[in-house]
Formats: sequence, C-alpha cells, structure tokens
Amino acid sequence: MKLLVIGGGGREHALAWRLAQSQRVNTVFVAPGNGGTATSPRLKNIALTDVNALVDFARSEKIAFAVVGPEAPLAAGVVDAFRAAGLRIFGATQAAAQLESSKDYAKAFMVRNHIPTAHYATFTDPELARQYIHEQGAPIVIKADGLAAGKGVIVAMHEQEALDAVNDMLGDGRFGEAGARVVIEEFLTGEEASFIVMCDGQHVLPLATSQDHKRLKDGDEGPNTGGMGAYSPAPIVSPTLHNRIMREVILPTTQGMAKEGIPFSGFLYAGLMIGDGPDNTRSLKLLEYNCRLGDPEAQPIMMRIKNDLTEVFELAIAGKLNEAHIDWDRRTALGVVMAAANYPENPRSGDAIQQLPADSENCMVFHAGTTLKDGQLQTSGGRVLCVTALGESIRRAQDKAYAAASQIQFEGKQFRTDIGWRAIPGSDAS
Repeated sequence: MKLLVIGGGGREHALAWRLAQSQRVNTVFVAPGNGGTATSPRLKNIALTDVNALVDFARSEKIAFAVVGPEAPLAAGVVDAFRAAGLRIFGATQAAAQLESSKDYAKAFMVRNHIPTAHYATFTDPELARQYIHEQGAPIVIKADGLAAGKGVIVAMHEQEALDAVNDMLGDGRFGEAGARVVIEEFLTGEEASFIVMCDGQHVLPLATSQDHKRLKDGDEGPNTGGMGAYSPAPIVSPTLHNRIMREVILPTTQGMAKEGIPFSGFLYAGLMIGDGPDNTRSLKLLEYNCRLGDPEAQPIMMRIKNDLTEVFELAIAGKLNEAHIDWDRRTALGVVMAAANYPENPRSGDAIQQLPADSENCMVFHAGTTLKDGQLQTSGGRVLCVTALGESIRRAQDKAYAAASQIQFEGKQFRTDIGWRAIPGSDAS
C-alpha cells in the first residue's frame, strides 16, 4: 500500500519511518518532507502543501490513508477536504482543531466541561491586559490565542516581562493574527508531562507517556521553545495518575466535544502540570491541548512501538479503536534536539550538516529543519535534528543519544545536555 504523511518536521519523519517498517507498505509519501525523509528508505517527498493539491495527489496515487502531522493543515481543514472527497485520513477536523488553534476557545471549553485548568482571562485591548497584569502580579503566563509554532507562550517571571509580551502581541503585532487576542493565565508550579491519545470520535487509545523539555538551556533555563528533547515513558505518570488523567481530563474532553456536536478524531495531546504530593492527592491541571502528536515527544514514542502501526491507523479511521492495541518496547527512548544557531529568536539557515551517524535499530536521527541542496544536507529551520535512542534505563538511553549527537557537526549547533534529568534519581536542574 501507499501512504501519505502530511508535514515536514521531526514528528512527520518519525511517523513516516515507523509506518514504513510495515511489510504492507511500499511507499510513504511525505508532503513536503525534509532532508531526512528525502533520503530514508521507502520514503518519498512531494512538494505539496495546498489542501486541494494534496486531495488530488491522494486520489491519483490511490493512497490507502493519510496521516496529518502538524497543526496548520488541520486548522486549514485538510481532514474535512479529504473526507468530502471520500478519502481516508487520520486527524482532527477544522472545527475540532479549535482546541489548539484558539487558546480562548480551549479555555472556555475546559471551564464548560469542568476540566481542571489555570484561572485565566482573555483580552484584545492592550490597556485592559496591562491593567489585569498589574492586578495579578507576576509570575504570570501570557499566551497568543492562535497558532504560533510552539512559541506563543511567555512565562513571565517579572511583571515587566508580561507587559512586554502583551506589547509584542497586542501592540506591535509580533505574532501576527495569532497574537491579536491574548489569554493571560495564572502561573502553575509542578512537573509537566505530555499525555497523548488517539481518538476515533468515540473510542480512545492512550499512547505511551512522555515528557518534553520546553526551555532552551540546561536546568530549564532560557526562553520557551518548541521543545528541546523528550523521553518516554515518563515515570511521574504512575498507573494511579494515568487513571486520573483519563478520568479527569481525556474522557471529559472527548465526551464534551461529542456532546457539542464536534466528535474528536485524531491525536489529542494534553499538556499537564502535576503538583507535588501522593498520586491520589497531587494537583492535576491541563495547561493546553494540541490536536497532534507532540514534537519532540513523537520521536521517542515512535521508537518504542513494536507492532504494525498501519493496522492501528486503519482501525482508528474505521471507528474501531476499541479493537486496536500497541505493543510497547519496555525500554526507555530519549531524544535530544539539535537546534540551529540563534534559535529560537532568529534561527540561521544554510549551515552544512556533516558526520551524521548511521541509523540503527536502537538509535535514529530524525530530521526536522533540514534540506538537501545539491546533494549537501543543510539546516533550514530552528530545530534541526532529534537524535533518539533506546536504552535499558533512562541513563543508558541518554548516554547513547548524546554519544550519537556528539558526532554531528554544523556551525552554531546548540543542544541541552540534561534531557531526561527529572527521571534520573538524585538529579537536579543544575
């Protein structure tokens, strides 16, 4: 069979790679793909991003099914267009994708459906927003309402930072239409975890737990990014906490969407803040929804899947996720993101990438911001690569990933050296 993965980042490389492991698959087309998907076995890039062009391609190539990776095509209605054309696709409809494409919509939905989350207020008037910040004080969180490629969240530890963020969004228009409305939230403390499930409109299949590292620098310092690394499983999500998350967050979300006439299909990502205490008494609050696999969480998660993922997607598209299962490798997978010079503010492109280690069963280099130019691999985006390894323990996975990352060379490369520190006994953020 021939498949289509829509997107061009690290998440899409990992998805396409895992799907291509199936003996049933001849080719996985990736639209538009990157330098890694251009050279991986059984993967083929196609330079398409327009929704109608993707529909035409899927129809002409007799694509068995498509999987949507990033948020922008979902918000543009690619799932609706495929379904209208009678084509099979896994992802959220445009209406359902509002859970991610509008922070204000998502927060109002959480409140309506009694899903625990931070207190918030929404503003379009910069003066009213500044007044609210003065009243609340800092630390406080400022979020662009719309899609901002994972960079529209400012955790302001000081009041002036919050005021500057409001000026950037509502005043200077730095985030464009995405920042024309801002959501201002209370600052929550605790440990973050990513809880991702597959949905078919009625049934839910949880994926392995994972934890992302949003800050640019070691010790969770520096600016927020799209994610500098991740690992799976996340020890903080015990079986007891897993059940609570399903009961208090995931099921109220899918049931609430169905009740409001917008059945949710696709990947549903719950970004959680988990407070201190015994599992039954820990505070549990939902920070945000994503209507897609996390990136870089997708890379470790895909590394741990052992069975044929094409069968899981086929059941999901048919509304039979209750019949699906995933066999998980018991080992830990850990991914280290290698970012371009000047990321996240103004990442540089065009630097030659050299000395990539050979991919193996236990260590993969997934590409994100890369392109092939005259046969030379170059940087083309902020997060360039995610070096992902399997190990018998978090420490062994960490050692393998960093050993591979140390071989890779490109000018201005930057990466954290402490991915996975929370899961290593005795570690701290220093």
